[in-house]
Amino acid sequence: MQSPGFSICVFCGARPGLNPAHLEAGRQTGQMIAANGWRLVYGAGDVGIMGEVARSAQSAGAVTMGVIPTHLMGAERGKRDLTQFVITEDMHERKKVMFMNSDAIVVLPGGAGSLDEFFEVLTWAQIGLHRKPIFLLNNDGYWQPLEALLTHLVAQGFADASMLALYTSVPDVASLEAALRAALC
Repeated sequence: MQSPGFSICVFCGARPGLNPAHLEAGRQTGQMIAANGWRLVYGAGDVGIMGEVARSAQSAGAVTMGVIPTHLMGAERGKRDLTQFVITEDMHERKKVMFMNSDAIVVLPGGAGSLDEFFEVLTWAQIGLHRKPIFLLNNDGYWQPLEALLTHLVAQGFADASMLALYTSVPDVASLEAALRAALC
């Protein structure tokens, strides 16, 4: 088991999606974070995959930090029973606080917000602002279209091939756990 104290930022959907496997991956991710003695840093919502990750992490004994902007308190049902609950003024501050309080970033299935979060941390890595590991949980092939788009950007000369090495795609939670352990050594 890794030394305690690592914080894993999880970006994911505030909706459950249509594929039950994605919600299950959220549950397993929360349990895995707790089993390793890591802290969950996430968007503080109690809905969708986001809520599933948090509830399963909490149930398994993880320390949890949630960060939510004021305007989403109702829509995402801010989960106030977390170890630490932070309310920000806007989305930009939310992402910054989550990023600054994490050692690694994990992106589970989600929508435009999850894409925004992924692209922000990927861009920051690309321009040298951080070296934190970034993982895409490509559960049931969810992120394959995104990975094809990123490869297309490189093929069309809009990004250097080195961009593709700034994140790691893993197919399941067991692989994610192994990759996180390797990256956080």
